[in-house]
Amino acid sequence: MLTARKFAAAAVAIALIAGGCFGVPSAALAAKHQAKAHTKVQPEAPIATCQDEPGLAMLASPMAPWKGAPLRVIFAAEKPLDGELSLIAPNGNIAAASGDRHGGPPYFWFAEVASPAAGTWQAMLVRGGAAPECRTVTRNIVVQRREPPRPVKGRGVWPVHDAWDRDTENLYSAWIEKLFDAPIDEELSWSAMHDVLRDKSRNVLFNSLGLREDEKGQIIQPDCADVPYFLRAYFAFKMGLPFGYSKCTRGDGGQAPKCPQWWNIENEEPTSAPPGGLAPPGEQVGFFGVFAAPGPVPVLKLPPKPQGLVPGFGYYLRTTIANGVQSGNGRTAADDNDTDYYPVALSEDTLRPGTIYADPYGHVLVLVKRVPQSGDGAGVFLAIDGQPDGTVARKRFWRGNFLFAQDPSLGSPGFKRFRPIVRERSGVERRLTNAEIAKSPDYGDFSLDQSKLSVEDFYDRMDDVMSPAPLDPVRALKETITSLEEQVNTRVASVENGRKYQVGGGGQVDMPDGASIFETTGAWEDFATPSRDLRLLIAIDVVRAFPDRVARRPERYAMPKDKSAADVKAELEATLASELAARKFSYTRTDGSQWTLALKDVLDRTSALEMAYNLNDCVELRWGAAEESEEASTCKRHAPAAQRTKMASNYRVWFHERRRPPRG
Repeated sequence: MLTARKFAAAAVAIALIAGGCFGVPSAALAAKHQAKAHTKVQPEAPIATCQDEPGLAMLASPMAPWKGAPLRVIFAAEKPLDGELSLIAPNGNIAAASGDRHGGPPYFWFAEVASPAAGTWQAMLVRGGAAPECRTVTRNIVVQRREPPRPVKGRGVWPVHDAWDRDTENLYSAWIEKLFDAPIDEELSWSAMHDVLRDKSRNVLFNSLGLREDEKGQIIQPDCADVPYFLRAYFAFKMGLPFGYSKCTRGDGGQAPKCPQWWNIENEEPTSAPPGGLAPPGEQVGFFGVFAAPGPVPVLKLPPKPQGLVPGFGYYLRTTIANGVQSGNGRTAADDNDTDYYPVALSEDTLRPGTIYADPYGHVLVLVKRVPQSGDGAGVFLAIDGQPDGTVARKRFWRGNFLFAQDPSLGSPGFKRFRPIVRERSGVERRLTNAEIAKSPDYGDFSLDQSKLSVEDFYDRMDDVMSPAPLDPVRALKETITSLEEQVNTRVASVENGRKYQVGGGGQVDMPDGASIFETTGAWEDFATPSRDLRLLIAIDVVRAFPDRVARRPERYAMPKDKSAADVKAELEATLASELAARKFSYTRTDGSQWTLALKDVLDRTSALEMAYNLNDCVELRWGAAEESEEASTCKRHAPAAQRTKMASNYRVWFHERRRPPRG
């Protein structure tokens, strides 16, 4: 990665890698290489050119380019200017060029050369409307003739030779967006995170260390709380950046989670630590905030740590991080300094790819793209999340997916960013405080605004951020229905996974007690759908109430001048009915046959869906089919009577009232 103010430093890192060292240089050695960098690796303009434009950054992959590996380049910037990125070969010919500007903010351009010739290449970004000294920005990239020496492990899990700042954060956002990019109407889903990371067309950092590290068959399969940490760690590993995580409680006794311990790649957590979050003294940690009876805290027996840079990184992801973080990490109090995340204001400038969303009940999503409002439709934020079965899927922001509540016992939900990690002169790494973030020229986005919003104010504010201009009410309704449709289709896959589990001989599964039906481990977590179904019921309510929402907030919509509010509401109700009847989907019944339903059927079966999450029931019942109906004629499985009784008498009220039970 090269930026105006860190160009020489990047040259130092590349020079060290090429020399067979992948560590932090001494001050004297750094100064020596920096002096060489200013003479040997010189842009066409002076090194200070464009220095006043923060966030202008370049990433060239691999980190030590050579002619035997594709050359991938991202240029990121803060300003939404039209421009073109060209990769100019040593002979002066333009080998690749792209005028497609992605993102916003940050905005970025991407270009790739499959087989670069050896020699000095130029990455040239030309932007119309930029300041004269920033209109044409050129960076040199030296492509070596022979494969460079491979980097070695060095100190810590991986060596650190760069720092988190506006430049690296912008490149992180650009990398995230490129990784999960696709047309907005395409439903993206992968069976595991490693499927995305192994996709060369998506992952700009594929094999960027020159170790064929993304072809080693590493299993990367995070759940929802792990997803942001896995992505952040992967990027930090490839870029030589600091990384750490907190050990947090899950929140109890009306208090938000607390994080008394923090570990990082140079000060690793002892292997004798208990799994997951921290329990109060004398209590054994249960599942996701439900504490078991007093007793000794279990010690997790971990596999031995493998040697080598790449195996060590895989172990760190799958074992250290996966056993160290949980949903409580995202729900810490908004004003707490000892956390991995900090809250930001709601604006298009702060809600960048890589920003997380922590809902009050433990689900975590990661923003991957902002689609600005256009004449054809409302603005949209897209995010990805992980499921217990390892699936990673992209979905759009809306009330049915992004739950919000203000309850101190649940912690602080909302949009948050990773707290930057800095290295002191002593070499010790630490996290910036909220006050330091607020004053930092690289960040400056810490905000307590979300913690002061009511639920309705939060969603109203997000509507304003996504679509500043008034929306056509009919179009807005159809897009809301599309969001519900995506959610239903995602549930189809989840219920089908449960059917396959039973067909494969999974057998009857015990149902957890109380609030643990939402937060547990094993087959119930993987294939039962209580959390998903609660969200679906909330989503159904949102769609049903949309005409009333328009009537409540008519200034938010482009109301036809020749129609009254009552006329618009009537039109919306008619459109809602026709759209729900027209949009259809199919699921696989117990005997393998397909059965087609309309979205209208889902809304009509709202009451049945309050009892449809148990994987011991057949799929027909899990879609609300009526007993003795043709649809249910293929049903061969029923949950035990004791489970159904408990669901009806004890748990159904949570779904009927659209609320999660308190923890502990």
